[in-house]
Amino acid sequence: MSLFGTLRTPRNLVFGVGQRRALASCAAGLGKQALVVTDERLAGDGELKYIVDTLSQASVKTKIFDGTIAELPLECIARGVELGKALGADLVIGVGGGSCIDAAKVIALLLAHGGRAQDYYGEFKVPGPVLPLIALPTTSGTGSEVTPVAVITDPDRAVKVGIASPHLISHTAICDPELTYSCPPSLTAVSGADALTHAIEAYTTVRREPTGTIVHEHVFLGKNVLSDNYALMAISHITASLKQAYDNGSDAVARERLMLGATTAGLAFGTAGTAAAHAVQYPVGAMTHTPHGMGVAVMMPYVMEFNRNHCEAELGEIGVAMGLDLAGASAFERASTTIDAADRLFASIGIPKTIADLGVVADQLPLVAEQAMGSARLIKNNPRPLDMATMTVLVEAAFSGDRSRLRAIASDRKAS
Repeated sequence: MSLFGTLRTPRNLVFGVGQRRALASCAAGLGKQALVVTDERLAGDGELKYIVDTLSQASVKTKIFDGTIAELPLECIARGVELGKALGADLVIGVGGGSCIDAAKVIALLLAHGGRAQDYYGEFKVPGPVLPLIALPTTSGTGSEVTPVAVITDPDRAVKVGIASPHLISHTAICDPELTYSCPPSLTAVSGADALTHAIEAYTTVRREPTGTIVHEHVFLGKNVLSDNYALMAISHITASLKQAYDNGSDAVARERLMLGATTAGLAFGTAGTAAAHAVQYPVGAMTHTPHGMGVAVMMPYVMEFNRNHCEAELGEIGVAMGLDLAGASAFERASTTIDAADRLFASIGIPKTIADLGVVADQLPLVAEQAMGSARLIKNNPRPLDMATMTVLVEAAFSGDRSRLRAIASDRKAS
């Protein structure tokens, strides 16, 4: 195996309790007219007032855009761009969960290059640097503060769509676990489950031949030695802290480890990419209006089982990172124990078992499979090749809850 590795990361990444206080100095070096992108709930929070006051003291003029809506519909992006133009913004600061930070990315893009968000769908469509961007996450989930993608909802499309470009990566990410203390258990659960799914999928993505031009051919390059390091680090921290943070939101150690896990998961998948679990969630989320993190977590054990023969060793290594006792177990047993442990962890924080539990009905399964196959940037990353037939098997198993069907397929192929 070649020791090929690549990382796509912010220029500055600051992590730790109290580090939000670094924002004003960081901002002052990048611009003087800052558009702060957040949502209505956070706009009324005392912490945001503190942030704006420190920016003002650093001679950075601010305007708050609090119109970010969950799942990021196009119309809220347009309103943010209008406000940024009126301000003459030369800096964008995203404060909030994944939707707020993704909104900040797209607004920074459109303020720099004009046009419509639709002009940039897909990979490598952004022609150059966007406005300087600072991200302060308030959840431990998407990792958007360090990734090269923004996902938005287009009313003309059945599923959410991504804009993927290294130019979308924040100039500076400031990750302060204290900003997550107010997350309710339900949000802690779905955001943390999303982060764990990012890390598992990043560690099990396809490993591509490292040609001399690979970094220009794919935004998400697949598994490599540098992304692997962050994926395992993320898995270790998230599995050690997610249930604790869910049970007790004031557990400072759990909050700190969970946020570190979410950020390092972002560093992992921001280079390696995600795969089938995310591809299926897009149509499922659109049909059921359920949270993204919940949908990918429902899919993850099924996807791990489905992919087993193409990443069995990696599944065992994930189990070791989770702290499982796998001594003396066969490769197949190590993988099985890991998948079962992920399933139990998700169940312990209230993640449903099947996509039927999310609201999908049997008649929708062909459409789920068809639309999932349309997410080319995700499908191409899956370690097991996917076509309509195999995607249909995966989706049907996730609907019925029959992981044993996928396990039987893996066992038969292992024996042969």
